[in-house]
Amino acid sequence: MGNIRVATFAGPGASPEIREVPWPKVGRKAALIQIGACGVCGTDLHILKGHWPKPLPWPFTLGHEMTGIVREIGPELKTDWMDLPITVGSKIMIPPFMPCGSCYYCKHYPEHANRCQTPVYYGRYLGFDKPPHLWGGWAEYVYVDLEDLPGTKIYRLPDDMPLRLGALSEPLTSCIRGFARAQRTGGFKWGDTVVIQGTGPIGILAIAAAREMGAGRVIAVGAPETPRLALARRFGAEATVNIEDYPSAEARIARVREIVGGYGADLIMDCTGHPTAGPEGIEMLRDSGVYIEMGQFTDAGAIMTNWHRFVAKDITIHGSWAFTANDLALGVQMLSHARDRYPWYEMQTLYPFDADGVSRAVADAMAMRTVKSTIVPFPELLEA
Repeated sequence: MGNIRVATFAGPGASPEIREVPWPKVGRKAALIQIGACGVCGTDLHILKGHWPKPLPWPFTLGHEMTGIVREIGPELKTDWMDLPITVGSKIMIPPFMPCGSCYYCKHYPEHANRCQTPVYYGRYLGFDKPPHLWGGWAEYVYVDLEDLPGTKIYRLPDDMPLRLGALSEPLTSCIRGFARAQRTGGFKWGDTVVIQGTGPIGILAIAAAREMGAGRVIAVGAPETPRLALARRFGAEATVNIEDYPSAEARIARVREIVGGYGADLIMDCTGHPTAGPEGIEMLRDSGVYIEMGQFTDAGAIMTNWHRFVAKDITIHGSWAFTANDLALGVQMLSHARDRYPWYEMQTLYPFDADGVSRAVADAMAMRTVKSTIVPFPELLEA
């Protein structure tokens, strides 16, 4: 076999470089997966901007919103995490990290395994722990081994789900988990009015998730009009507030309250990661409402001001980061069931897998020229 091409970055601000790693020998509980599509996530952009709060082993391969097809599989790997049979040719999605299965959180709080203290990534213990690593989905293939990484979860996609569509299941799952946490505490009920702060890929997917999970009204606050706000309305936002037309927080708060009427929204979800979103969103929220924070997870933001307003407004706050193994199956199922109800493909702008394509995908995502930049190593697999 030949080598496998991967895109690596030497550090924050660096340009991508296409490098090669050896073709792996597939272990008895392992699989080599040919990448069909892999999105550019906000997490990838934070890393490339230098916002990640912990040291990273540069150079390495980014990309975790991936789907692919099993091309080689070990004799003892027979099912996915949901006990669905997998074999050569099966469509697969895999999460961005693998819980170790043995640390404090994995053993005692498996429902919060996204807090794993020693997560590992594709290929780390398989002879690829030196640069350039067979890590991440901005590559031709990715390799996973359930024997060396016992916490690994892989998921079979429905046979009739295109890989391009399946690549949205991981970010959609993040939105589902945020709303589900609010539902479990009685803070998100059927018919509630929901405001989404941010119209990037998570914000757009949050609109769909809110509607599928019972929201009565959904309003989106973001920019720019093209392509993001226009797409938000296509996904079912009854109204949008363009931050370019309402440049001050006070103006945006007033406009949202005008749309939702009187007391404010029942639930706000922040998908922006902007340090001022919290204080602003709180004022869009009715007293005793629920605020879900999904965007603040790095050290890039300033300390939130007006902290006392959490108390004065008697609100409930949910911090929701990523997802657990239980959540991912729900994301795949919702995407499959709602595949004809939303213009999913209009989110995605496709880029070839070469240095220029990866560079443009990242640059366009950072500049908000796309909603979801998506890297496609093998165009012939797009509709597979």
